[in-house]
Amino acid sequence: MELPFDGAISKYLKDEAPDHIRKAIEKADKNDISSKSYPYREEMKTKDYDEHMDRLQIELAKLQAHIRQTGRRLVVLFEGRDAAGKGSTIRRVNENLNPRLCTVAALAKPTDRESREWYFQRYIEWLPAGGEITLFDRSWYNRGIVEKVFGFCTDPQREHFFFQLPQFEAMLIDEGIVLVKLWLSVDRAEQLKRFLDRERDPLKQWKLSEIDIEGLKRWDAYTAAIEETLKRSHSLTAPWTVILSDDKKRARIAAIQTILGRFDYKGKDPAAIGAIDPTICGGPDLLNG
Repeated sequence: MELPFDGAISKYLKDEAPDHIRKAIEKADKNDISSKSYPYREEMKTKDYDEHMDRLQIELAKLQAHIRQTGRRLVVLFEGRDAAGKGSTIRRVNENLNPRLCTVAALAKPTDRESREWYFQRYIEWLPAGGEITLFDRSWYNRGIVEKVFGFCTDPQREHFFFQLPQFEAMLIDEGIVLVKLWLSVDRAEQLKRFLDRERDPLKQWKLSEIDIEGLKRWDAYTAAIEETLKRSHSLTAPWTVILSDDKKRARIAAIQTILGRFDYKGKDPAAIGAIDPTICGGPDLLNG
């Protein structure tokens, strides 16, 4: 079978990847964690994961009922490096929720008209009404990171974004929207390993893009943009929760626990939710840990 982009991911591994990244991938078994800095060497056992996830799904259903009955509004931003597990985490959040009241917003490249609008304008159209939830698969933070790395915005445009950002998010919160900002972080070797899996799997090849391939070469530029963006947008009123997602199973659990932790609702079961693992889930300082 022909690989997408002429096997560009495999070619990058062979010809351009740093030696230590290549060696980490070559040595890793299927269930091994590639990152040496990750606190666990193997993925969470499937049985333990399934049991915990089943309990969390019930809690999410309770949460949606609470939001519907009280007219609350929830916005969750799922951000992170490519292949960090944003899509699969979103699917686990909304798979048993009422789709009429829970929307996934995965916005495409701006149209010509949208590129001439106020930057935040097209995101506002997707904000929830009372009793609803919106899950953003990437968000307005594209300007702080992706657009910076690839030169899709000018430096003055980016600075204007950071100037308006605190006011924009403060208005959302003042309006009564519960804003949860999740950053899923993945190690360089694990990211490349996941790209290779996508390249080889005909059911996942659609996830690859030219941006993914070019982004492999810009790891350091991404790192600088990520660190700056999190530093400039983390606050007491709109904090970031960073989740180390080298193990997708642990990351999904931590993401759902974080969302549930922002509400008190009828029948909430703290024992079913469980304690958040502080070794993989915390503030932006976790990226420097």
